[in-house]
Amino acid sequence: MELLALVLIILLATGFDFTNGFHDAANAVASAVSTGALSLRGALGLAAVMNLVGALAGTGVAVTVAKGVIATPHSSGGLQVVGAALVGAILWNITTWYFGLPSSSSHALIGGLVGAALASATQVQWTGVVTKVAIPMVLSPLVGMTLGYLTMVGLMWLFRRANAHRASRILRRAQLVSAASLAFGHGLQDAQKSMGVIVLALVVTGHQDDFTVPFWVILLCAAALAAGTWSGGLRIMRTMGRRIFNLTPAHGFAAELSATSVLYTTAFVFAAPVSTTHVMTSAVMGVGATRRRSAVRWSVAGDIAIGWVLTAPAAATIAAIAYGVVTIF
Repeated sequence: MELLALVLIILLATGFDFTNGFHDAANAVASAVSTGALSLRGALGLAAVMNLVGALAGTGVAVTVAKGVIATPHSSGGLQVVGAALVGAILWNITTWYFGLPSSSSHALIGGLVGAALASATQVQWTGVVTKVAIPMVLSPLVGMTLGYLTMVGLMWLFRRANAHRASRILRRAQLVSAASLAFGHGLQDAQKSMGVIVLALVVTGHQDDFTVPFWVILLCAAALAAGTWSGGLRIMRTMGRRIFNLTPAHGFAAELSATSVLYTTAFVFAAPVSTTHVMTSAVMGVGATRRRSAVRWSVAGDIAIGWVLTAPAAATIAAIAYGVVTIF
């Protein structure tokens, strides 16, 4: 029975990775598609491949998720905690995808873990949540917006005397590199979160004693994220590519480059799980603000911000309810 439950958890984690892929596909490709640098299918294919490669590049974030959010629940209900957390995250991902809101899959998963832990009286490691999760997740969008603004200012100065059409052509080609780099960063960050949940489930059931990520887990999560990315996320793509700010190749390149810098730094240096969605959306706002403040549709940005604030508590609530339902049966 426990083995069957473990398999179900692994399937749920894979499902979460898939929803993460189609939910967050817009992060890596929306700007490149909206500026004409890539076709929709070409962009999704590039993003899927680079997501796969990025997911194979590290496991530091996975270890943080596995042991830094909640205490390892070794009781018989440990798998129920993990399963309820995944249910909360998946349902919130699907809900925000339906309404076209680029919310954070990372926040949803962390919120789900915390909500399920609280419902089951499992200890939440609040120090780890604050230092390794909450602070990086709050600071990373601010850094992304600032970098976006500064990078765009630098590009405008660099191309100040260039022919506008030639500069646009150069930057459109440069977006091939920046979009690929961003997709790599998305895989590096987001695939590892599901890896961490599977590792937590393996430790709970005694299938391994430490939080090392097995290679088969890395491959499974990488493939699921890539498949989800390939399936696309057109609803959110419209929000990212057009509704916040009408991107040009220069703006798209600056936003992607800025977001990539944040994702690489948080993953490789701090092993901190941050939101790709938050970072990229904030970078788009930052580059848009260089044109003029009114160029950014702040009402849309406000709707997105509400989704950001609601994500963790909403996923936590759903996870707590899911835990209650599971324990009844």
